[in-house]
Amino acid sequence: MRIGVAKEIKPQEYRIALTPAGALELIQRGHDVTIETGAGVGSGFADEAYTAVGARIAGVDEVWDSAELLLKVKEPIAEEYGRLRADLTLFTYLHIAADEPLTRALVDSGITGIAYETVETPDRHLPLLAPMSEVAGRLAPQMGAWSLEKAHGGRGILLGGVPGVPPGKVVILGGGVVGLNAAIIALGMQADVWVLDKSVGRMRELEIALDGRVTLAMSNRLQIEEILPETDMVIGAVLVPGAVAPKLVTRDMLGLMKPGAVLVDVAIDQGGCFETSHPTTHDDPVFEVDGVVHYCVANMPGAVPITSTKALTNVTLPYVEAIADKGVARAIGQDQALAKGVNTLGGAITYEAVADAHGMAYTPLADVAAVG
Repeated sequence: MRIGVAKEIKPQEYRIALTPAGALELIQRGHDVTIETGAGVGSGFADEAYTAVGARIAGVDEVWDSAELLLKVKEPIAEEYGRLRADLTLFTYLHIAADEPLTRALVDSGITGIAYETVETPDRHLPLLAPMSEVAGRLAPQMGAWSLEKAHGGRGILLGGVPGVPPGKVVILGGGVVGLNAAIIALGMQADVWVLDKSVGRMRELEIALDGRVTLAMSNRLQIEEILPETDMVIGAVLVPGAVAPKLVTRDMLGLMKPGAVLVDVAIDQGGCFETSHPTTHDDPVFEVDGVVHYCVANMPGAVPITSTKALTNVTLPYVEAIADKGVARAIGQDQALAKGVNTLGGAITYEAVADAHGMAYTPLADVAAVG
């Protein structure tokens, strides 16, 4: 199969979808791999690292036009919509429940769009989202601590405090992969850490995993309202796979918070879990609403591309190999988890939560595949 790896053009996005080691594995299986010029530089991989393992280096037009399977990290942006076509399979993070223009572009093109974030195993794990959730979760307290500094608009709080001065209070909404990793780092920074979740079973797991060092509480509106006045940082770590994130902190609730408190919205790719959130970039990461600082960078793992690229290839490569070896139809037919990743196919939306988010028609994957 002809596999293309595109250079990311989203602002401040330095990751690449495939390491040289991953390219070598695909080439040894008999596939043709073409990397866009300079695509790996931001992750520490020069073009020569790819040519050394047998990959070709080409310009953007050739990479997109020649590929049967195109690998990316982030969703296509508007200037790439014209490159989408019906005989191409795109494998990347899509997050289209929060992006109607991209959803319509994918549908109109007829492209097969497979989203890393909705590949889901029968036990409900999200194997291709997990490593970036781990990275984003570990970055969230770090970025929140930076935002709490007075020079960046925050309260001027040191999360860990010092002897005689209490630590800052960090509340994490959601105890999944992001929440667990955020708690690990916030604890390491010696903050007072709370995790709110809706699952008692998950809270029991967190109690063991975090050795009883965090306060665990049931997540509901009243609990959030009660805790906000004494909180220095709130990390939004809630995920509904493939769907728009629920809004857990409304604008009215900002009035309960201390001036200069910080909201870190890790769910911003899925629309954000704070009503006042909107995507920001690494160049301009924060903004203020009603005296509360918001950190809403939509590609947080892009700040640490060497770590992120290696972690991403570790988990995506087996699925890329399956698609390349078997073809997309047989690969999704034989792998229920990969089939869950298909969001668009042949001009149809095949992921129900995406269709619901935009009020568009949903077609089960089996129906589209049968027609194909």
